[in-house]
Amino acid sequence: MIVVTGEFRMPVAALAQAREAMERVIAASRAEDGCLSYTYAHDVLEPGLIRVSEAWRDRAALSAHFERPHMKRWQEERAALGLTGRRIELHEVSASEPL
Repeated sequence: MIVVTGEFRMPVAALAQAREAMERVIAASRAEDGCLSYTYAHDVLEPGLIRVSEAWRDRAALSAHFERPHMKRWQEERAALGLTGRRIELHEVSASEPL
């Protein structure tokens, strides 16, 4: 399993418009083959900070994700909306268990 975590920042003034774009990309991503979870979360204490959490069946599914039309559109939209501070990390997970 591949887990992707990270964060990015959106100008507070652009959050309403960014929310619409994020809702579209989340819904389309969750429908992809190999997507186990896909979430953006607004940090409660830091306005404009968005936390990213994704899980994918394997690297092939994640690689295919980046080639999808909705991801190409999201790359353009987020740049136009003023996204900054993007820090995303990939983690290969061999096992997991409930805590």
